[in-house]
Amino acid sequence: MSAETPAATGQFTVRRQQFRAWRGERPFWAGMFVLLGGLPIAYFPYANLQIGHLTLAMATTAGAGSLIIGVLLVVLGVSLWFQKHVRVFAGVAAILLALVSLPVSNIGGFLIGFLLALVGGAMAVAWAPGAPPAGQPAAMASTGMGGTPGATDHDTTVLKAVDGADEPNDLSGTNPANGANGRHSAG
Repeated sequence: MSAETPAATGQFTVRRQQFRAWRGERPFWAGMFVLLGGLPIAYFPYANLQIGHLTLAMATTAGAGSLIIGVLLVVLGVSLWFQKHVRVFAGVAAILLALVSLPVSNIGGFLIGFLLALVGGAMAVAWAPGAPPAGQPAAMASTGMGGTPGATDHDTTVLKAVDGADEPNDLSGTNPANGANGRHSAG
């Protein structure tokens, strides 16, 4: 490659912006904290600390429990990234596993894993999806699954008159004219 060969202009910038958009649509930092909290909880019971010629084994009788807690926290952290709809369950489970790691896993991975998992679980429970970006066209915002346009009126709890008919609305939910098509408004 010579000095005159043009580099791919903006490829890094485009990938960084794509990652930033992906990260903004999910509880990314909550998943990162939960994942990082699981690593010391799973690692420390199996680690050997070298102090000079002295080897200090931090193994506990509940090493398998520590490994299970650590692996579950890592799985919950990854699931927060790729399945954002389970954020409340994953957050509560991460908090409970962090609390259980205190007596089981060397004081929760010497408080490092405990605090990371606790903060990440709290962030996951508190996270709420934001509004779509202002630059996104309205047509893209109102599409449903598969790219089909969604309904413009999402309020199905109020019955409205159809085509100027002056007759009262049928409240049984079986009349297709009121838009219920046999479904009750609660279903």
